Amino acid sequence: MFEKLKEKLGSFKNSLGGAIEEKETVLEEKPLKNAPSRQKAGVFGKLKAAVVEREFIINENSLQEPLWGLEMALLESDVALPVSEKIVESVKEELVGSRRKIGSSTAAIVESALRDAISKVISVDSFDFDKFIEESDKPVTIVFVGVNGTGKTTTISKMAERLKEQGYSVVLAAGDTFRAGAIEQIERHARALGIKLIKHQDDADPAAVIYDAIQHAKAKHVDVVLADTAGRLHTNINLMDQLRKVVRVNNPDLIIFVDEAIAGNDAVERANMFNKAVPFNGSILTKQDADSKGGAAISIAYTTGKPILFLGTGQGYKDLVKFEPEWLLDRLFE
Repeated sequence: MFEKLKEKLGSFKNSLGGAIEEKETVLEEKPLKNAPSRQKAGVFGKLKAAVVEREFIINENSLQEPLWGLEMALLESDVALPVSEKIVESVKEELVGSRRKIGSSTAAIVESALRDAISKVISVDSFDFDKFIEESDKPVTIVFVGVNGTGKTTTISKMAERLKEQGYSVVLAAGDTFRAGAIEQIERHARALGIKLIKHQDDADPAAVIYDAIQHAKAKHVDVVLADTAGRLHTNINLMDQLRKVVRVNNPDLIIFVDEAIAGNDAVERANMFNKAVPFNGSILTKQDADSKGGAAISIAYTTGKPILFLGTGQGYKDLVKFEPEWLLDRLFE
Protein backbone atom coordinates (compact mmCIF):
# COMPACT_ATOMS: atom_id res chain seq x y z
CA MET A 1 0.00 0.00 0.00
CA PHE A 2 1.00 3.67 -0.49
CA GLU A 3 3.50 2.64 -3.19
CA LYS A 4 3.06 5.73 -5.36
CA LEU A 5 3.16 8.18 -2.47
CA LYS A 6 6.18 6.43 -0.95
CA GLU A 7 7.95 6.64 -4.29
CA LYS A 8 7.20 10.36 -4.68
CA LEU A 9 8.22 11.20 -1.11
CA GLY A 10 11.39 9.18 -1.50
CA SER A 11 12.21 10.93 -4.75
CA PHE A 12 11.68 14.35 -3.17
CA LYS A 13 13.73 13.41 -0.11
CA ASN A 14 16.66 12.16 -2.17
CA SER A 15 16.64 14.98 -4.72
CA LEU A 16 16.45 17.74 -2.12
CA GLY A 17 18.96 16.03 0.13
CA GLY A 18 21.34 15.62 -2.80
CA ALA A 19 20.85 19.24 -3.80
CA ILE A 20 21.77 20.43 -0.32
CA GLU A 21 24.85 18.26 -0.20
CA GLU A 22 26.15 18.64 -3.74
CA LYS A 23 24.84 21.89 -5.21
CA GLU A 24 25.08 24.39 -2.38
CA THR A 25 26.30 27.89 -3.17
CA VAL A 26 28.68 29.05 -0.49
CA LEU A 27 27.73 32.56 0.52
CA GLU A 28 29.83 33.07 3.62
CA GLU A 29 32.28 31.26 5.81
CA LYS A 30 33.35 32.61 9.16
CA PRO A 31 37.02 32.22 10.13
CA LEU A 32 37.77 29.02 11.98
CA LYS A 33 39.93 28.97 15.09
CA ASN A 34 43.65 29.42 14.22
CA ALA A 35 42.84 29.87 10.55
CA PRO A 36 42.96 33.00 8.33
CA SER A 37 39.77 34.69 7.21
CA ARG A 38 38.64 33.80 3.72
CA GLN A 39 35.62 34.09 1.44
CA LYS A 40 34.36 31.43 -0.90
CA ALA A 41 31.78 31.86 -3.60
CA GLY A 42 30.45 29.70 -6.34
CA VAL A 43 27.36 28.66 -8.23
CA PHE A 44 26.50 24.97 -8.08
CA GLY A 45 22.81 24.99 -8.99
CA LYS A 46 19.70 26.71 -7.71
CA LEU A 47 19.87 25.61 -4.09
CA LYS A 48 21.62 28.20 -1.92
CA ALA A 49 22.92 27.91 1.62
CA ALA A 50 25.12 29.96 3.91
CA VAL A 51 28.02 28.11 5.48
CA VAL A 52 29.00 29.21 8.96
CA GLU A 53 31.69 27.45 10.98
CA ARG A 54 31.28 24.13 9.14
CA GLU A 55 27.49 24.46 9.18
CA PHE A 56 25.17 25.34 6.32
CA ILE A 57 21.98 27.36 6.67
CA ILE A 58 19.19 26.61 4.21
CA ASN A 59 17.89 29.67 2.37
CA GLU A 60 14.14 30.15 1.67
CA ASN A 61 14.69 30.92 -2.00
CA SER A 62 16.57 27.68 -2.34
CA LEU A 63 13.47 25.65 -1.53
CA GLN A 64 10.94 27.20 -3.90
CA GLU A 65 11.45 24.80 -6.81
CA PRO A 66 11.82 21.60 -4.71
CA LEU A 67 8.76 22.46 -2.62
CA TRP A 68 6.71 23.12 -5.75
CA GLY A 69 7.71 19.66 -6.89
CA LEU A 70 6.65 18.24 -3.53
CA GLU A 71 3.21 19.88 -3.76
CA MET A 72 2.67 18.49 -7.25
CA ALA A 73 3.71 15.02 -6.05
CA LEU A 74 1.23 15.18 -3.18
CA LEU A 75 -1.61 16.32 -5.43
CA GLU A 76 -0.84 13.50 -7.88
CA SER A 77 -1.17 11.11 -4.92
CA ASP A 78 -4.73 12.36 -4.25
CA VAL A 79 -3.75 14.45 -1.24
CA ALA A 80 -6.31 17.27 -1.00
CA LEU A 81 -5.09 20.73 -1.99
CA PRO A 82 -5.33 22.38 1.48
CA VAL A 83 -3.56 19.38 2.99
CA SER A 84 -0.80 19.50 0.37
CA GLU A 85 -0.34 23.19 1.07
CA LYS A 86 -0.18 22.55 4.81
CA ILE A 87 2.46 19.84 4.40
CA VAL A 88 4.58 21.99 2.09
CA GLU A 89 4.36 24.96 4.45
CA SER A 90 5.37 22.79 7.41
CA VAL A 91 8.36 21.38 5.53
CA LYS A 92 9.38 24.90 4.57
CA GLU A 93 9.13 26.16 8.15
CA GLU A 94 11.19 23.20 9.35
CA LEU A 95 13.98 23.61 6.82
CA VAL A 96 14.35 27.35 6.22
CA GLY A 97 17.04 28.78 8.45
CA SER A 98 17.96 25.40 9.86
CA ARG A 99 21.65 24.74 10.52
CA ARG A 100 23.20 21.43 9.67
CA LYS A 101 26.78 20.26 10.04
CA ILE A 102 28.53 19.90 6.72
CA GLY A 103 28.69 16.22 5.89
CA SER A 104 25.65 15.27 7.97
CA SER A 105 22.93 13.20 6.30
CA THR A 106 20.70 15.73 4.59
CA ALA A 107 18.38 13.00 3.31
CA ALA A 108 17.64 12.26 6.97
CA ILE A 109 17.07 15.96 7.61
CA VAL A 110 14.54 16.19 4.79
CA GLU A 111 12.82 12.94 5.84
CA SER A 112 12.45 14.25 9.39
CA ALA A 113 10.83 17.46 8.09
CA LEU A 114 8.47 15.48 5.83
CA ARG A 115 7.57 13.03 8.58
CA ASP A 116 6.80 15.83 11.04
CA ALA A 117 4.70 17.71 8.47
CA ILE A 118 2.56 14.67 7.60
CA SER A 119 2.25 13.77 11.28
CA LYS A 120 0.73 17.18 11.96
CA VAL A 121 -2.07 16.72 9.43
CA ILE A 122 -3.02 13.16 10.40
CA SER A 123 -2.81 13.55 14.18
CA VAL A 124 -5.88 15.74 14.68
CA ASP A 125 -8.18 15.27 17.67
CA SER A 126 -6.59 12.10 19.01
CA PHE A 127 -9.30 9.61 19.99
CA ASP A 128 -8.73 6.21 21.61
CA PHE A 129 -11.62 4.05 20.45
CA ASP A 130 -10.81 1.12 22.74
CA LYS A 131 -10.56 3.34 25.80
CA PHE A 132 -13.87 4.98 24.90
CA ILE A 133 -15.65 1.62 24.70
CA GLU A 134 -14.08 0.47 27.96
CA GLU A 135 -15.01 3.57 29.94
CA SER A 136 -18.47 4.36 28.50
CA ASP A 137 -21.78 3.36 30.07
CA LYS A 138 -23.25 0.31 28.41
CA PRO A 139 -24.72 -0.25 25.96
CA VAL A 140 -22.54 1.82 23.65
CA THR A 141 -24.42 2.64 20.44
CA ILE A 142 -22.41 3.14 17.26
CA VAL A 143 -24.04 4.20 13.98
CA PHE A 144 -22.14 3.72 10.71
CA VAL A 145 -22.78 6.08 7.79
CA GLY A 146 -21.49 6.49 4.25
CA VAL A 147 -22.32 5.91 0.59
CA ASN A 148 -23.24 2.61 -1.05
CA GLY A 149 -20.57 0.12 -2.03
CA THR A 150 -17.77 1.26 0.27
CA GLY A 151 -17.77 -1.82 2.52
CA LYS A 152 -19.80 -0.35 5.37
CA THR A 153 -21.68 -3.57 6.28
CA THR A 154 -18.50 -5.65 6.08
CA THR A 155 -16.72 -3.09 8.27
CA ILE A 156 -19.48 -3.41 10.88
CA SER A 157 -18.94 -7.17 10.88
CA LYS A 158 -15.19 -6.70 11.31
CA MET A 159 -15.84 -4.35 14.21
CA ALA A 160 -18.18 -6.90 15.78
CA GLU A 161 -15.48 -9.57 15.53
CA ARG A 162 -12.91 -7.23 17.08
CA LEU A 163 -15.17 -6.34 19.98
CA LYS A 164 -16.03 -10.00 20.59
CA GLU A 165 -12.32 -10.82 20.79
CA GLN A 166 -11.96 -8.12 23.44
CA GLY A 167 -14.67 -9.77 25.52
CA TYR A 168 -17.61 -7.51 24.73
CA SER A 169 -21.09 -8.70 23.84
CA VAL A 170 -22.49 -7.23 20.62
CA VAL A 171 -25.83 -6.88 18.86
CA LEU A 172 -26.24 -5.75 15.25
CA ALA A 173 -29.03 -3.50 13.96
CA ALA A 174 -30.13 -3.90 10.33
CA GLY A 175 -30.79 -0.21 9.83
CA ASP A 176 -30.34 -0.35 6.06
CA THR A 177 -33.94 -1.04 5.13
CA PHE A 178 -33.68 0.79 1.81
CA ARG A 179 -31.25 -1.24 -0.33
CA ALA A 180 -32.48 -4.55 -1.72
CA GLY A 181 -30.63 -7.43 -0.10
CA ALA A 182 -29.05 -5.31 2.63
CA ILE A 183 -30.82 -7.09 5.48
CA GLU A 184 -29.87 -10.49 4.07
CA GLN A 185 -26.25 -9.38 3.74
CA ILE A 186 -25.85 -8.31 7.37
CA GLU A 187 -27.85 -11.36 8.46
CA ARG A 188 -25.26 -13.64 6.81
CA HIS A 189 -22.49 -11.87 8.71
CA ALA A 190 -24.41 -12.13 11.98
CA ARG A 191 -24.84 -15.90 11.53
CA ALA A 192 -21.16 -16.36 10.63
CA LEU A 193 -20.11 -14.47 13.76
CA GLY A 194 -22.74 -15.93 16.07
CA ILE A 195 -24.14 -12.49 16.90
CA LYS A 196 -27.75 -11.45 17.47
CA LEU A 197 -29.30 -9.31 14.71
CA ILE A 198 -32.28 -7.02 15.23
CA LYS A 199 -34.18 -6.48 11.97
CA HIS A 200 -37.53 -5.35 10.59
CA GLN A 201 -38.96 -5.80 7.11
CA ASP A 202 -37.68 -3.94 4.04
CA ASP A 203 -38.63 -0.25 3.90
CA ALA A 204 -39.17 -0.13 7.67
CA ASP A 205 -38.19 2.98 9.60
CA PRO A 206 -34.44 2.57 10.32
CA ALA A 207 -34.72 4.75 13.41
CA ALA A 208 -37.20 2.23 14.84
CA VAL A 209 -34.94 -0.73 14.01
CA ILE A 210 -32.00 0.82 15.80
CA TYR A 211 -34.21 1.86 18.72
CA ASP A 212 -35.34 -1.75 19.13
CA ALA A 213 -31.72 -2.94 19.04
CA ILE A 214 -30.82 -0.51 21.81
CA GLN A 215 -33.76 -1.65 23.91
CA HIS A 216 -32.73 -5.27 23.37
CA ALA A 217 -29.18 -4.43 24.46
CA LYS A 218 -30.44 -2.76 27.63
CA ALA A 219 -32.74 -5.68 28.50
CA LYS A 220 -30.10 -8.34 27.81
CA HIS A 221 -27.14 -6.33 29.18
CA VAL A 222 -25.35 -6.31 25.82
CA ASP A 223 -22.29 -4.06 25.73
CA VAL A 224 -22.30 -2.62 22.20
CA VAL A 225 -24.89 -1.93 19.49
CA LEU A 226 -23.50 -1.67 15.95
CA ALA A 227 -26.06 -0.09 13.62
CA ASP A 228 -25.98 -0.25 9.85
CA THR A 229 -27.68 2.49 7.80
CA ALA A 230 -28.57 2.86 4.14
CA GLY A 231 -25.76 4.09 1.95
CA ARG A 232 -26.63 7.45 0.50
CA LEU A 233 -25.20 10.39 -1.34
CA HIS A 234 -25.27 13.72 0.43
CA THR A 235 -27.42 14.99 -2.46
CA ASN A 236 -30.27 12.59 -1.60
CA ILE A 237 -32.29 14.89 0.63
CA ASN A 238 -34.84 12.30 1.75
CA LEU A 239 -32.24 9.76 2.83
CA MET A 240 -30.16 12.43 4.59
CA ASP A 241 -33.27 13.55 6.48
CA GLN A 242 -33.87 9.91 7.41
CA LEU A 243 -30.31 9.66 8.72
CA ARG A 244 -30.77 12.79 10.81
CA LYS A 245 -33.88 11.17 12.28
CA VAL A 246 -31.88 8.05 13.19
CA VAL A 247 -29.44 10.23 15.08
CA ARG A 248 -32.14 12.39 16.69
CA VAL A 249 -34.23 9.45 17.91
CA ASN A 250 -31.40 7.22 19.13
CA ASN A 251 -28.72 9.70 20.21
CA PRO A 252 -25.83 7.33 19.40
CA ASP A 253 -22.61 7.47 21.38
CA LEU A 254 -20.53 7.42 18.21
CA ILE A 255 -21.16 8.08 14.53
CA ILE A 256 -18.53 6.63 12.21
CA PHE A 257 -18.11 7.54 8.55
CA VAL A 258 -16.97 4.71 6.25
CA ASP A 259 -15.47 5.12 2.79
CA GLU A 260 -12.87 3.56 0.51
CA ALA A 261 -9.25 4.63 0.74
CA ILE A 262 -8.94 4.10 -3.02
CA ALA A 263 -11.63 6.74 -3.62
CA GLY A 264 -9.02 9.41 -2.90
CA ASN A 265 -10.36 12.95 -3.17
CA ASP A 266 -13.91 11.68 -3.72
CA ALA A 267 -13.79 10.11 -0.27
CA VAL A 268 -12.47 13.35 1.20
CA GLU A 269 -15.29 15.36 -0.41
CA ARG A 270 -17.94 12.90 0.78
CA ALA A 271 -16.52 12.92 4.29
CA ASN A 272 -16.79 16.70 4.42
CA MET A 273 -20.38 16.64 3.14
CA PHE A 274 -21.48 13.96 5.61
CA ASN A 275 -19.73 15.74 8.45
CA LYS A 276 -21.73 18.88 7.69
CA ALA A 277 -25.04 17.01 7.49
CA VAL A 278 -24.53 14.54 10.35
CA PRO A 279 -21.36 15.38 12.27
CA PHE A 280 -19.44 12.17 12.87
CA ASN A 281 -16.79 11.26 15.43
CA GLY A 282 -14.28 9.55 13.18
CA SER A 283 -13.67 7.65 9.95
CA ILE A 284 -12.86 4.14 8.83
CA LEU A 285 -11.18 3.70 5.45
CA THR A 286 -11.74 0.38 3.69
CA LYS A 287 -9.59 -1.27 1.00
CA GLN A 288 -6.45 0.36 2.37
CA ASP A 289 -4.47 -2.66 1.17
CA ALA A 290 -5.38 -1.74 -2.43
CA ASP A 291 -4.54 1.96 -2.09
CA SER A 292 -1.26 2.85 -3.80
CA LYS A 293 -1.67 6.62 -3.49
CA GLY A 294 -2.51 7.24 0.18
CA GLY A 295 -4.17 10.62 -0.36
CA ALA A 296 -7.41 9.84 1.48
CA ALA A 297 -5.61 8.48 4.55
CA ILE A 298 -3.60 11.69 4.81
CA SER A 299 -6.40 14.12 3.91
CA ILE A 300 -9.63 13.07 5.64
CA ALA A 301 -8.55 13.68 9.22
CA TYR A 302 -7.21 17.15 8.45
CA THR A 303 -10.11 18.34 6.30
CA THR A 304 -12.86 17.10 8.64
CA GLY A 305 -11.04 17.68 11.91
CA LYS A 306 -12.08 14.13 12.92
CA PRO A 307 -9.62 11.25 13.39
CA ILE A 308 -9.24 8.12 11.32
CA LEU A 309 -10.12 5.27 13.68
CA PHE A 310 -9.44 2.11 11.67
CA LEU A 311 -8.25 0.91 8.28
CA GLY A 312 -9.69 -2.07 6.43
CA THR A 313 -6.80 -4.13 5.07
CA GLY A 314 -8.46 -7.19 3.54
CA GLN A 315 -11.63 -9.25 3.18
CA GLY A 316 -11.42 -11.27 6.39
CA TYR A 317 -13.20 -10.43 9.63
CA LYS A 318 -9.86 -9.81 11.33
CA ASP A 319 -8.61 -7.42 8.64
CA LEU A 320 -9.30 -4.24 10.59
CA VAL A 321 -6.27 -2.28 11.82
CA LYS A 322 -6.53 0.37 14.50
CA PHE A 323 -5.16 3.55 12.95
CA GLU A 324 -2.08 5.03 14.56
CA PRO A 325 -0.23 7.96 12.94
CA GLU A 326 3.09 6.18 13.50
CA TRP A 327 1.75 3.12 11.67
CA LEU A 328 1.13 5.20 8.56
CA LEU A 329 4.37 7.16 8.84
CA ASP A 330 6.45 4.01 9.21
CA ARG A 331 4.97 2.64 5.99
CA LEU A 332 5.51 5.87 4.09
CA PHE A 333 9.17 6.09 5.09
CA GLU A 334 10.22 2.45 5.39
